[in-house]
Amino acid sequence: MLTARNLECIRGEHSLFSDISFSVNSGELMFVGGANGSGKTSLLRLLCGLSSPDGGEILWDGMDIRELGGDYRGVLTYLGHLGGIKDDLTAIENLRISCALANCEIDEDQAADALGQIGLAGREMLPAKVLSQGQRRRVALARLLVVQTKLWILDEPLTALDIAAVGLIKEILEHNLSKGGMVIMTTHQEIVMTAAAVHHLTLS
Repeated sequence: MLTARNLECIRGEHSLFSDISFSVNSGELMFVGGANGSGKTSLLRLLCGLSSPDGGEILWDGMDIRELGGDYRGVLTYLGHLGGIKDDLTAIENLRISCALANCEIDEDQAADALGQIGLAGREMLPAKVLSQGQRRRVALARLLVVQTKLWILDEPLTALDIAAVGLIKEILEHNLSKGGMVIMTTHQEIVMTAAAVHHLTLS
C-alpha cells in the first residue's frame, strides 16, 4: 500500500497544495487531475522520492519512503512527461538504457520485441530524432512491457498518442492492475479503466 498523509508542497513563496492524504492498494488506480500549475507533476515527484514534501509523509507498507531508499525505488517505475528520450540513440538503445537505469536489464531481442508490441516494428534501429512525438512516446512507454515493478507512476503517458496507441496503453495498464499492480497517473484524456478501484484526486 502507498499512503500519503497531509502532504504539502511549496514552490518559492507559493503553496501548490497542502493537507493532501490518500492511499492506493494493490490492483488500484488513481488519476491525479487539476489545472496547469496546480502541482500534479510536483506531487508525482514527491511520490517517487525525487523531491521531499514540505509537510506530511509518504509511506510504503507503513514505512517512510525516505527511510526505505533504494528498496522503495526498486518497486516503482516512473515515467516523466518528457520521457527521457535521447535524440542520437536508436529506439532500442533508448529502451535498453532506460531499463538499465531502472535496474531492469534487457537484451537487444527483448527490446526489439517490446518495441514491436507497442507499434514500432521496423523503427527499432532509427535514431529517436527522426521519430514523431507519438513514436518517441511509445519508445518511453515500451518500458512498461518489460519492467516487473509493482507501482507505476506516470506523468501524462497518453500525450501525443493516437487512438490505437491509447487503447494499447490502456490494455498494458489493465494487465498490470489485474496482477496486483498499482498505477498513479496524470492525463488530460478521458480513459475508462477496469480496476479493483479507481480513485480521483483533483488538485486546485
